[in-house]
Amino acid sequence: MKQLSVIIITYNRPDDLLILLRNLAEQQDAAALLEEVIIINNASTADYSAVEDFIGKHSYIPFRYQYSPENLGVARGRNLGISLAKAPLLVTLDDDAWFRDGDALRKIAEAFGRGFLPENNAGILCFKVLYASNGQMQVNAFPHKQFEKYRNKPQFLAPYYIGCGHAILKTVYEQAGRYPEDFFYGMEEYDLAYRALNKGFSIAYNAGIVVLHNESPLGRTPQMIKMKMLWINKSKVAYRYLPWWCFISTAVMWSFEFLKKTSWNWKEWWKGWGSIMKIPGGEKRQPLNTAARRYLRKTEARLWY
Repeated sequence: MKQLSVIIITYNRPDDLLILLRNLAEQQDAAALLEEVIIINNASTADYSAVEDFIGKHSYIPFRYQYSPENLGVARGRNLGISLAKAPLLVTLDDDAWFRDGDALRKIAEAFGRGFLPENNAGILCFKVLYASNGQMQVNAFPHKQFEKYRNKPQFLAPYYIGCGHAILKTVYEQAGRYPEDFFYGMEEYDLAYRALNKGFSIAYNAGIVVLHNESPLGRTPQMIKMKMLWINKSKVAYRYLPWWCFISTAVMWSFEFLKKTSWNWKEWWKGWGSIMKIPGGEKRQPLNTAARRYLRKTEARLWY
């Protein structure tokens, strides 16, 4: 039975994407498990002819390659992939990441069928992410802020998930909605995670499913713009779902992070605050319900920034 749709959003990374597609094609039972591999090319200017040639020569894998004339960003690009997906379980991978082990797809499918995940009504599954260059765990791709406490746990319930590699039941998107389309880059996972928690789903981490991440700044949003998006979007998430004090603390703490990461760019800092000040008048509050707040306390979530 075909159980999985894989969604990949790519932008100017044809070499890494080719590694990922080969990795998927070599997975155990790939042809039997995969409903489709959906590739959204976000208006790349790089040459993807090698990727297209690979797809043409591997017809036994249901690749679905779609070029977008507009760079949709992360959230809108994923939403397009989600709208096309047919399988009950959607696996999302960055275009510069791939599975370490050949049985990863089978492990993902099995995880939702028995044991820890169904018992805890998990609708989202996080993978373990290692740097491809040295095999070390990627701290900013770990789904918990208390890294040292949780890093060696084989599985746990998490307060959020990371976009680099994860699986989400289609029913989660159907009940909680898709990604916020006003987020071009950054924090869209937090937004969807909170809505999923409000619908009674939980988020699980499984260290047995490992992703190798070839993280690089090439082809990514420039640092200053990236940091401003992260700051504004995280503040929007806090305003939408968390208590007022979390919105204020998040906006302030991320403003310091912006200054630190942009070599004290005061001009853009002031512009960022201009956008932050508009959030209360332009965003609708959707506070987390009692069960979701209880879940976040149980999973030791950090909410103040």
